[in-house]
Amino acid sequence: MPLLARMLAAPLIIDVRRGAVAGLGTLLADRRIATEGRVAVAVGRGQGDSIAAEIDFDAAEVFRIGDGTHASAVTLGKRLRAGSYEAVAGIGGGKTIDVTKFAANMAGIPMVAVATNLAHDGIASPVSSLEHESGKGSYGVVMPVAVVVDLDRVRCAPEPLAIAGIGDVICNLSAVADWELSAADTGELVDGLAVAMSRSAAQAVLHQPGPARSDEFLTVLAEALILSGLAMSVAGSSRPGSGGDHEIMHAIDQLYPGTGSHGELAGVGAVFCAYLRDDPGQAAMLAACLSRHGLPSTPDGLGMSRADFAKAVAHAPATRPGRYTILERLAMSEAEITDRVEEYARANAG
Repeated sequence: MPLLARMLAAPLIIDVRRGAVAGLGTLLADRRIATEGRVAVAVGRGQGDSIAAEIDFDAAEVFRIGDGTHASAVTLGKRLRAGSYEAVAGIGGGKTIDVTKFAANMAGIPMVAVATNLAHDGIASPVSSLEHESGKGSYGVVMPVAVVVDLDRVRCAPEPLAIAGIGDVICNLSAVADWELSAADTGELVDGLAVAMSRSAAQAVLHQPGPARSDEFLTVLAEALILSGLAMSVAGSSRPGSGGDHEIMHAIDQLYPGTGSHGELAGVGAVFCAYLRDDPGQAAMLAACLSRHGLPSTPDGLGMSRADFAKAVAHAPATRPGRYTILERLAMSEAEITDRVEEYARANAG
């Protein structure tokens, strides 16, 4: 019999609404997640503690995560494994969720992601981005078994973290364009379903006018970030949401740590890559969306000099060896990169 379908990994539960954390205790008691109720809760430095205090679930033990390093993830993984927990909930921002995803994968238990901001698409992706001695690395993990986004909590997150994921999700259009570019130049296979999910997520946010703090917009953004994570699961890699834009982002992280959030850097990288692909229509749409929601679309907006941004672009291909994007196709010299950055920055000034 011919193969008629494929099995897709996906969370059992997705809950995006106001007041969603109120049901977290019930969710953790779900026998599909924890049969005997022995669960752990990992919280970050922001709203994690206050949410953990609200959980109506006496058996949960709380672990506090201080940073987003690989060492912290390994330490938590060992503690989860030693404690024989059935499941763990990671409550916080991107660093907390990434650390908890890695630790849960290491301990071999399911993980529930409870997002307190919408800064990037890691809330449901099968990837953990963790800091280590040489910078930051991406690690394949099992995606969360459940994803909870409380819109009230997102609204309490500090700017620009609350909605910086706008940049991460709309950069899917740039990532898909790079993927199709690689297919044309190198013969790399493109997964059509992953592309459809990734592109649909980006278009939903791109054409949702806002305001950004409204329930309607935050719901669309949260669901788009989750869909982006599922697209990566379908593809078996970060390809649906990571092209030259993310190469630039990782380069900035390595060379100039602390410059901006994941979503902010991804958005600027996407606009620049669209410019390099000679796609002014896409570049203009992406820049307009970012500007509409108060996010940067140029190095100037990130507080970077154009010279530093050019250095990051030159270093970018080294951050993802083997990945083919517009940066690899053009293989620009440092002088060419400097010229293109100046042209792009002037064209998008103001």
